[in-house]
Amino acid sequence: MEVSLRRDNAPRICQKAALGKHLCRPKGYNLVTIIVGRENFLYSSTTPRFISLLTKNTVALILAGGRGSRLRALTDWRAKPAVPFGGKFRIIDFPLSNCVNSGIRRIGVITQYKAHSLLQHLHRGWSFLRSEFNEFVELLPAQQRIQEAWYKGTADAVFQNLDIIRGYKSEYVLILAGDHIYKQDYGEMLAFHSAHAADMTVACMEVSVEEASAFGVMTVDEHQRVVKFTEKPEVPDEIPGKPGRAMVSMGIYVFNTAFLFEQLIRDADDPHSSHDFGKDIIPYLVTRYRVFAHPFEDSCVGLQNGGPYWRDVGTIDAYWEANMEMTKITPYLNLYDREWPIWTYQEQLPPAKFVFDDDARRGYAVDSLVSGGCIISGASVRRSLLFSNVYVHSYAEIEDSVILPDVDIGRYAILKKVVLDKGCSIPEGMSIGVDPAEDAKRFYVTERGVTLVTPEMLGQQVHYVR
Repeated sequence: MEVSLRRDNAPRICQKAALGKHLCRPKGYNLVTIIVGRENFLYSSTTPRFISLLTKNTVALILAGGRGSRLRALTDWRAKPAVPFGGKFRIIDFPLSNCVNSGIRRIGVITQYKAHSLLQHLHRGWSFLRSEFNEFVELLPAQQRIQEAWYKGTADAVFQNLDIIRGYKSEYVLILAGDHIYKQDYGEMLAFHSAHAADMTVACMEVSVEEASAFGVMTVDEHQRVVKFTEKPEVPDEIPGKPGRAMVSMGIYVFNTAFLFEQLIRDADDPHSSHDFGKDIIPYLVTRYRVFAHPFEDSCVGLQNGGPYWRDVGTIDAYWEANMEMTKITPYLNLYDREWPIWTYQEQLPPAKFVFDDDARRGYAVDSLVSGGCIISGASVRRSLLFSNVYVHSYAEIEDSVILPDVDIGRYAILKKVVLDKGCSIPEGMSIGVDPAEDAKRFYVTERGVTLVTPEMLGQQVHYVR
């Protein structure tokens, strides 16, 4: 089946691919003619979001095996993608929801490090897809299928599941990181990939040169083709005409399936490779094949005045700040968007409850998010985010804090700029976030003054063997 995308006075771009009758507009195309066989279909910018053969012929693989060591003790008992976020979600819910909302309903989740919490969440919240319609969220744990070794890198994690992925018989493979917060229509990126006859497409975004050193930096030509890729350079290349700005990889890749298999096998046979997409695969491909950069702003959902929303919550400071953003009057990330909902497992809990209304003992929350099952009993909560089943006793004060599920906060306790892990029980009268020097003796205090508290730091055993 030959497919073409064309416009008046524009070059004809052809490739053999099974596209549907509705296609997102590639960049630079206002009206696009989709030619499938002998039939022509006209696309305009007013066409609503679609579910096409392009997304139906795609399998998504979410890399969710990382520890996220920069999150310190927050990932001592869970993988980074399983870390709670936004009051009721897990981080992995965002790429999963993007897949489902984009029309991609064949998803593999590749796990390794301390995956129990993640697997439990996926089982409870992501079992609604119907296998009868060839829809699934399939778990791909590290199991030494091909060799007696655990996953050695991101590319190796995919390679070790190659026999399973072959069975999906997809035209495209979408590879995603499972630890970022954002909304993206992957259908737009797939349309870009197809329109440019790319072998590989990398989602990218603009950041400051100072931030770019933490990412893979790309240099592109006028057609968005990648001509240079450098992983975490000390001196990143600037975008021509935009001093102080650089283009970085988001860790989101589209491959033609057969091409991906070929490159993974080649990389696996290379004894000098670290088997990582950013360090090995992309640098090798850039000078030899058609690798293109897809601007995130072209497929970002809910673009705000401040630019496209994407957060790497890889440090305690970044995690705290991204959660605090949710308490603003108009947050950058819209969780109330019914057109692009974020799906998750939702425990059946009673509504949040606020009790006592005396002058010295009033239960209230201001500029805060309070989830189901919480009881604010004669305590004050300001600019904070409370996950489910948090009990705040009388006279306690909580400010600028992120409180994870199943927490008990005693009377007269004071918490300021704190990240409180699941299962903590704060004793009566304890103050955290008031004296950083004293806090640092028991807890972890960041450079920006955020205090991380876990049950183990409080001498409480939630996870134990003996």
